[in-house]
Amino acid sequence: MRWQGQTLDADDGALPGLERAGLVRSVQTPEFEGITFHEVLCKSALNKVPDGGSLPFGFTVNAFRGCSHACRYCFARPTHEYLDLDAGRDFDTQVVVKMNIAAVLRKELARRSWKREHVALGTNTDPYQRAEGRYRLMPGIIGALAESGTPFSILTKGTLLRRDLPLLRHAAERVPVSIGVSLAIHDPELQKAVEPGTPSPRARLDLIRAVADSGLPCTVMVAPVIPFLTDSAAHLDGLLSAIAESGATGVTIFPMHLRGSTRGWFLNWLASEHPALVRRYRQLYGRGAYVTPEYKAWLKARVEPMVEKYSLGGESVRDMQAAAAPPRELVSAGAAPALMLF
Repeated sequence: MRWQGQTLDADDGALPGLERAGLVRSVQTPEFEGITFHEVLCKSALNKVPDGGSLPFGFTVNAFRGCSHACRYCFARPTHEYLDLDAGRDFDTQVVVKMNIAAVLRKELARRSWKREHVALGTNTDPYQRAEGRYRLMPGIIGALAESGTPFSILTKGTLLRRDLPLLRHAAERVPVSIGVSLAIHDPELQKAVEPGTPSPRARLDLIRAVADSGLPCTVMVAPVIPFLTDSAAHLDGLLSAIAESGATGVTIFPMHLRGSTRGWFLNWLASEHPALVRRYRQLYGRGAYVTPEYKAWLKARVEPMVEKYSLGGESVRDMQAAAAPPRELVSAGAAPALMLF
């Protein structure tokens, strides 16, 4: 890997938090303009979900912190604040890379105490964001899980997953493997505005087809549904039709929630791009993170006939990683991890 302008800036206000994370160096490259990668050595790879009985998995693995997908609504944004980084632009451009995660994971899975419980990947930031193309951490993680007899699931927006389909097929011969693709926006222009660093809707539909053609079941997370932007009957029906045509085995659908500092980041964007919606959002969300029960019931009534129409009722991938709720070890003190499953 040839990096240009490798730097370790002593004046970077983020360094105190990153030092605690095991910072080795911070690097930039022209191929990832505007993004700094902070390479760290992690002490552990498996994250135990406390009191995991309410979630369908007990452990997670996250190779990255921060995400170049830059989704305006990402619930994981507040986790960057633990590193003395902000939940807005820093989350999009200051990506922490756990360089030794596969080796550490392999050691943890070799312990006699390991009971081969299900491990979820993609519960915090995307394991197949663009950085994975450079760092190639997932092949080592997949290999460690499969060789140890540990079942696992992956949730991603990243088309880089196609690179690892042969490896995933091989792993599925040894352990249960579930694949989920996140696709909530069918309009390419809106997708580019709300999820500027993600692959296009067409590219993700092609990914769903590739997963299905490989013989692996593929569930799609049609979430979050963004009130007044992606909740029209025409948008949802068109999206679900395209997902069904691509060979998906099921979908999970739920409305957007705006926890912690994610709320301010999203609403600032909304005020800039769709100011006429600000008042309606204040009414819909109040001062909380969740839509009103009335809206939730309305959306459920809208999508249920469509899900039945396209035979997409077979949810899997650990209920789409428990409706993409952040693991409780990643939720700030006092924040409720309530699931928004219908």
